[in-house]
Amino acid sequence: MYWFYLVSLFVSFAAALHLDVKAESKPQPVCVRDFVQEGQLVVVNIKTNGRVGDGQVLDMKIVDSLGNEHRSKKDLAGTVKVAFTSAYSAAFDVCFTNHQERKWSRHTELSREIELEIESGAAARDWNAVQAAEKLKPAEVELKKVEEMTKEIAAQLQYLKVREATMRDTNESTNSRVKYFSILVIISLVGFGTWQISYLRHYFKVKHII
Repeated sequence: MYWFYLVSLFVSFAAALHLDVKAESKPQPVCVRDFVQEGQLVVVNIKTNGRVGDGQVLDMKIVDSLGNEHRSKKDLAGTVKVAFTSAYSAAFDVCFTNHQERKWSRHTELSREIELEIESGAAARDWNAVQAAEKLKPAEVELKKVEEMTKEIAAQLQYLKVREATMRDTNESTNSRVKYFSILVIISLVGFGTWQISYLRHYFKVKHII
C-alpha cells in the first residue's frame, strides 16, 4: 500500500517538509502530492542526511496522476535539486523508497531524514537572475513576483471554473441518460406485464379454467 502525505502547497506558501523514511528490505514508497498547472515550472529541493554506502539506498521518483514519470534519482544522499515543466494540469507525487542492504539487515533502526521543498510557478523562478537580467530594483522584483502569482491564481480559478462546468455537463448528461433508461425500463415492465396477463387469460380459457 502506498502511503501518501497529501499536501496542498500554494506558490506563496511553499515550505519545507520533514520526513523520516525507514529503511526496509521491502520498503513501501512514501509520497508527497502536489498539483501543477500546464506549462508550470516545478523545482524540487531535497536534502537528506546519511551518505552513499551507509546501508541504505534512497531512491526518488516523480510521477504525475496521468502516469508520466518526470524525474527519478537512485541512491540519493546530501542535497539534490531537480526541475521539470509539466505538460499537463495534473497532480504529481514525489515518492521516496529506502532500501536496506542485506549486509546491514541486523541494523533494524536505519532511516533517512529528508527535508523536502516543492516550488512551482512564480515561486520556482530564479528571481535573482531576473533582477540581474532586467536590471530591476528590489521593490520592482517584488511587484513582478506578485504580478506573476496573481496571474497564476487567476489561471487556477479559470481552470477550476472550466472543470466545474465540465463536471456539471457530465452530471446533467448522466441524469438525462438515467431518466430515459428509467422510462424505458418502466415501459418494458408494463409491456411485459400486459403480455403476461394476456397470455395467462388465454391459457386459462384454453384449459377451461375461466
